[in-house]
Amino acid sequence: MNLGIQKVEALDAGHFIRVEWEDGSESCYPCVWLRDNCQCPHCFLSSAKARKLLFEDLDVNIVVKEVTVPDRKKISITWPDEHASEYEAEWLKKRCFSEKARAEMREDLFLPERHYWDLKLQLPKIPFEEVMYNDESAYKWLCTLKKVGIVLLTGAATRQGELVKLGHRIGFLRLTFYGPTWQVQDKADANNVAYTTGKLCFHTDYPVLQHPPGVQFLHCIKQTDSGGESEVVDGFHVCNKLKKQNPQAYQILSSTAVDYTDVGVDYCDFSVQCKQRIIDVDSRGQAIRINYNNATRDTVFDIPVEKVRPFYAALKEFDDLLNSAEHKFTYKLKPGDIMTFDNWRVLHGRQSYPSGPQVTRHLEGAYADWDVVMSRLRRLRERVLNRK
Repeated sequence: MNLGIQKVEALDAGHFIRVEWEDGSESCYPCVWLRDNCQCPHCFLSSAKARKLLFEDLDVNIVVKEVTVPDRKKISITWPDEHASEYEAEWLKKRCFSEKARAEMREDLFLPERHYWDLKLQLPKIPFEEVMYNDESAYKWLCTLKKVGIVLLTGAATRQGELVKLGHRIGFLRLTFYGPTWQVQDKADANNVAYTTGKLCFHTDYPVLQHPPGVQFLHCIKQTDSGGESEVVDGFHVCNKLKKQNPQAYQILSSTAVDYTDVGVDYCDFSVQCKQRIIDVDSRGQAIRINYNNATRDTVFDIPVEKVRPFYAALKEFDDLLNSAEHKFTYKLKPGDIMTFDNWRVLHGRQSYPSGPQVTRHLEGAYADWDVVMSRLRRLRERVLNRK
């Protein structure tokens, strides 16, 4: 971006500034926003990229006293109290309030683009060592994880601790009541249905937490000869199908608070309760997080009795879509594989496998929050693309 400023003027009795750019486009900025975002050392701590100006000192009805263009690369404003502010052209252009500019900023900051998939998923694969030691590969991994929701890392050592290394690569792992990492294998007196040999139906992990982990890692250390295949489904793709097929069912699942519970002892003793909607949506009604785990759905159901059966009917339709052959992708992890996936979007399950006196299947699992993952993605982008 290398735009110069052609002209600047105050509008609406000084409440707005209109900038005319050299390419003929225009941008309009409210003066209250400009004053709130003054970049001078008195108002802004550049070392922390944080505002120092106190909101209590901001006049929300402020108007500009004078605005000038010193060199076509910035504008200068004098406020009624004689405070002076300068704004660089590139800084202003990126923060234009037009729909196009705001959409570009959303894409730059949050990567909202999604690639939906079904049983024909071409599972993205990247070598584990490349992700660990090559910034371009790590950037590709996290971008793909954000867009597609799932990436397989291959060639990790078949021992515990590899996920701790992966956690350090992005920043840090999410600690839960099951520990920093956890071992998925057949256990006596299992405190989680995953620690058995039985079939696991499609679910997201930990909807019993107010803020469920955003990303999940599963590292295959040992794999059974028979059974134990993993299954995944693009929950957002299925949500779109449900919304089109049965809007009323979608409305029920996106508005009904479902009780979840988890009680036991692991990293420490715990007794967790939470209410979640099966489908969390944004202001446009678009699914942004799925909270569905049949194993930890509570027997307590805090809704009026007449709404119970309609809820079950809606959930059944959603579950049937999840399990439809056209939507689910089945694969079998090999020792050294690490499946990384979006726990807010991708529901996962497992086929049963034979039990025996020895541990025949061993996965190590871990979680990370999307805040941590996106932070690392942005820092990698700065290095890979040489931009800030």
